[in-house]
Amino acid sequence: MPEKVERSVPRVEYERRQARHRATVEQQTARELRMGNARMVAFLAAVVLVWLAFAARAISPVWLTLPVALFVVLGLWHERVRRIRTRAERRAAFSARGLARLDGTWAGHGPTGSRFSSEEHPYSTDLDLFGEASLFQYLSTARTERGEATLASWLSTRADPGTIRKRQGAVATLAPMLDFREDLAVLGTDIGPHEEDLGLARWAERRAEGYSHLFRLIAFAMGLVTTASLLGWLFFGLPGWAPGVAVTIQMALAARYRGTVRELIRDVEGPARSLGVLLALLARFERETFTDPLLAELHAAVVDGGVAPSRAIARLMRHVAWLESRRNALFIPVASALFLATQLALAIESWRRRHGDAVARWLDAIGQLEALCALAGRAFDHPDDVFPKLTEGTTHFESTGLGHPLLPPQACVRNDVALGDATPLWVLSGSNMSGKSTLLRTIGVNAVLAQAGAGVMARSLSMSPLTVAASIRVRDSLQDGRSRFYAEILQLQSMISLAAQGPTLCLIDELLHGTNSHDRRIGAGAIVRGILQRGAIGVVTTHDLALASLEGVPEGRIRNLHLRDHIEAGRMVFDYRLHEGVVRHSNALALMRQVGLDVEAAVPEPTPEPPPDR
Repeated sequence: MPEKVERSVPRVEYERRQARHRATVEQQTARELRMGNARMVAFLAAVVLVWLAFAARAISPVWLTLPVALFVVLGLWHERVRRIRTRAERRAAFSARGLARLDGTWAGHGPTGSRFSSEEHPYSTDLDLFGEASLFQYLSTARTERGEATLASWLSTRADPGTIRKRQGAVATLAPMLDFREDLAVLGTDIGPHEEDLGLARWAERRAEGYSHLFRLIAFAMGLVTTASLLGWLFFGLPGWAPGVAVTIQMALAARYRGTVRELIRDVEGPARSLGVLLALLARFERETFTDPLLAELHAAVVDGGVAPSRAIARLMRHVAWLESRRNALFIPVASALFLATQLALAIESWRRRHGDAVARWLDAIGQLEALCALAGRAFDHPDDVFPKLTEGTTHFESTGLGHPLLPPQACVRNDVALGDATPLWVLSGSNMSGKSTLLRTIGVNAVLAQAGAGVMARSLSMSPLTVAASIRVRDSLQDGRSRFYAEILQLQSMISLAAQGPTLCLIDELLHGTNSHDRRIGAGAIVRGILQRGAIGVVTTHDLALASLEGVPEGRIRNLHLRDHIEAGRMVFDYRLHEGVVRHSNALALMRQVGLDVEAAVPEPTPEPPPDR
């Protein structure tokens, strides 16, 4: 079992590990330098001995074996030292990223997951799920494309309560297993997470036409016969027609199956690039034992079948490596005599027929494991986070001490949120920059994390299964000919449609602020009624104080709250805390003055009315 780390001291643990790995990097870098110098000495010694042996004829050429052997041994040793240094650099980077998450300096580093973003999704753009400085970039430690896709899917789609509780248990188990999670994040070749592992799954599902076990046996036998006849002709006096006949038959077989062999070789070259990482992850996962139900289930999916998948992958990697070696100019005659390309292509197809159906299962298990480790990283970093309670029944979202999970704890102001049968909707007013949009994202992102199986930044959270729908970042479109207002009402219509399909958490920023006050008041009342009639809950923010009381909305169904600010020593100060009632002032003019705009001078003098006509 790997070392388990106390969760109460994440910073101390990251700093300790980073210092240890950096010390290893420095040590191995110094060794690399010494190895390089020693290899240079061995090379110069070989040059001197060559001169002494062949020019001066002072010594036997046998002495050359010493510096050559030393050069080869030092080369192998040098490569081992380089691998140790590279691995230590990756481990130090793992700890450095953990510290960056704690310090709030993680943005801009790591995969963004932008390819998973969709303007049509009900909340991914509004809640900054993907892209720079996104939730995905904060969380993801995946090495495989499947791991990233799994994490993105969990953030984009709510799970059922049973699945959520299973994930919570797995995340809680993995959080203190820092050695294990670090291994998964750094093992394998140094490639990005977008190499062809999904292509590997597609390749594994296909079957080549023209393959048969009989042809594989014939190809193997033909390679042996051709090689033996050539050796017999060269060294044992075998007649020349014997290797000629063997080579002719072999060429005929190669021509007959050339299309099949070429297709097999071409198909495997792309997916093979991801085998190194997959091999390392599978081998590490196989060595572990788990009592947690979900992790044990994933482990069983990997090791089921009697053959360790890491061994099977290693065998495939050897086939591919030998296939690459056939391009070596010195090896081409041997490869041709052994019928090597054909034999390897058929061996790879045989591997695919034996293990191909299991590849998708292996990748899916590794993808889920990587997604769980990403959520566990957050749990380890923030031991005060809690796992929410998912309860069936009445639609509700109730939390105490709720904060935005992407903000460092020291910079995060927390609030209590209670949405449910008693008060399903909040109308949140407040001045500019007071934190209204941030509060919407705080509620939304925690709801997303809760339904992905992660912990949330709160002292407590109880919620029913909810579809999250947000209208926070609305964009116009020149290409589609859509104004911002039109884009917003389309998004609101989609939100109401979602609410009709089941319990929904609606988060709306600056409701209908792109139209006049009269139309806004009428439209806002209709939209809020539509949301409430469909049993949804949510929060609406506004600058328009007229929306504090909406026509046609039953009394008691809406709660008015606000965020406030005040001037302190000539500076505007925000407390980011919820207060009862409607905000009573605006800070727009004050903010304009603060940035240097002469707003008083911009107000025109009133134009006197002309005298009435006589």
